[in-house]
Amino acid sequence: MRALLFSLLVFFGFTSSESADRPNVVFILADDLGWSDTTLYGTTKLYQTPHLERLAARGMTFTRAYSASPLCSPTRSAILTGLSPARTGITTPNCHEPAEVLSASPGTSAPPSKKSIAPIPPTRLKREYRTLAEILRDAGYATGHFGKWHLGPEPFSPLEQGFDVDVPHHPGPGPAGSFVAPWKYPDFKENSPGEHIEDRMAAEAVAWMEEHRGKPFFLNYWMFSVHAPFDAKKDLIANYRDLVDPADEQRSPTYAAMVESMDDAVGTLLDAIDRLGLAEKTIIVFSSDNGGNMYNEIDGTTPTSNRPLRGGKATLFEGGVRVPGVVVWPGVTPPGSRSDTPIQSEDFLPTLRDGLSLTREEGAIHDGISLLPALRGEPVSERPLFRYFPHDPGVPDWLPPSVSVSRGDWKLIRIFHGGENGAHRWLLYDLAKDPGETTNLASAEPGRVAELDDLIVGFLSETQAVVPIANPAFDPARYRPELEGKQQPKGKGNDKSKGKGASKNDWSLSKDALFVREESMPWLVSKGGDPWMSTRVPASAQGPFTLSLRLSSSAKGAAWIYYGTPETPGFDKSRTLPLALRHDGTSQDFEVALTFPRLTALRLDPATGPGEIAIERFELRDAAGQIVTLPAFP
Repeated sequence: MRALLFSLLVFFGFTSSESADRPNVVFILADDLGWSDTTLYGTTKLYQTPHLERLAARGMTFTRAYSASPLCSPTRSAILTGLSPARTGITTPNCHEPAEVLSASPGTSAPPSKKSIAPIPPTRLKREYRTLAEILRDAGYATGHFGKWHLGPEPFSPLEQGFDVDVPHHPGPGPAGSFVAPWKYPDFKENSPGEHIEDRMAAEAVAWMEEHRGKPFFLNYWMFSVHAPFDAKKDLIANYRDLVDPADEQRSPTYAAMVESMDDAVGTLLDAIDRLGLAEKTIIVFSSDNGGNMYNEIDGTTPTSNRPLRGGKATLFEGGVRVPGVVVWPGVTPPGSRSDTPIQSEDFLPTLRDGLSLTREEGAIHDGISLLPALRGEPVSERPLFRYFPHDPGVPDWLPPSVSVSRGDWKLIRIFHGGENGAHRWLLYDLAKDPGETTNLASAEPGRVAELDDLIVGFLSETQAVVPIANPAFDPARYRPELEGKQQPKGKGNDKSKGKGASKNDWSLSKDALFVREESMPWLVSKGGDPWMSTRVPASAQGPFTLSLRLSSSAKGAAWIYYGTPETPGFDKSRTLPLALRHDGTSQDFEVALTFPRLTALRLDPATGPGEIAIERFELRDAAGQIVTLPAFP
């Protein structure tokens, strides 16, 4: 009888914001988990996610759930605020950088090979935005954040954004050190050797639910899984080695083991909710912050494949933004149901506010909508969904700075200033007939392009987005359109390489440097002293040369470029060029002229003190302006 009464209260709305029967909210967000990385959609033969199937059996699975962005921090900000990344300006996962930047601003420069200049995004989620945690805490909820945050360190951490607790209170872009202990969290140590961080996080979350079971609670369980670095329990990896089909695009046993540990954490939470008698009064949301990772390398392959979708993390193609989505809402979602209604990250806050009958503050803005009709299985009016990603990291199926709109089965991608003479360029796809986005119909459907692009114009205006601008330094002779959408060099190893140079053609690092890949960007971590990275230049390359760099740094000290020639192949101070690199966390562009007919080697010495240097661009061009193929970063 109590369960029936609760269901009716949820369905028709609560009569009092202080109702003791208000349900708990558990929000589970996986990191980098692609649409094809679970067993919910029939797209994988290797990965095993029985606990997600348990979850889906209790509620509604969305076949067209989308992240607000193809990268993590923008999506996380959208979930918490109900606002598009275009509105907040958080469009890249740079919220761990030391520089405190609160608003987006127009970009100032780009290399001559680029047609547009990307904006400069903020590095923190401003506290003036009212978050889901603040809304629920003010309604009497206990609020707890467990796992990854990546929206800024103190004073922008979960503890300042509406959460009572934050475990392990880590502002970084991934797990500190590794998934399997020993970890590197300053104030959070493993309980036993080899402990898995997801096991520990789930146990901590369960203990917190037990403590707060007597009142409504909001558990924000944001997993570290399945983000880099790529490591897992050794016994699980061994199990999957026997299951791998070498011909399958999903063939990494390490990644499969990571998916299983992710799923086990979901099972731990479900078991606790059942044991505590909370199943009939707990709303559960499961999703991911972006599509699966297609650009790193592990076990001799990419971590995963988003087949049949195109692309992956860090691209606006479907593989980068379509994600798993499950909502369990007792009394609202029919158990075991499925919905083709397109939903997006910005929708979760207005949905919870509507369904929990919480007052919407005067003047509050939401870029999402309430999904309650869809959750009840009712028809939902067609609406446009926008995704704004004004950046171009070099990943497989990359795009120049872009924005997309999808309405019904049609999807339009606008590439800012990607056409002739500074005009935009468009890609149009019919997702019903072409879910893999193989055929651009823009030239065949000019009317539809104009109609959908008008929606983009309105969206950018409404959100007051800081948009890319045409690059006045663009040089058509240096433009390489044939590289767009193609495979870019991938890193080697398990996302961390101490690079002593496996062969004469690889990059080498000094003892004071560590190479790390996080998100779409390579980083050189300086331990202080003399950090450097060097590589050989192919003998066939003809100069004079131009070295184009885009760097940001949180280290200190002088920065230099060393070079070697056939006559003087070694590195010494007589063959250096200074870089006026500011160590303030901002991105800076450099063009270094190397007026020699031949080069044998290059070396970047970015600092003399500890810190991190993001290598956003490292391009050597020959006398004809063509990019010289250098070894892939380690």
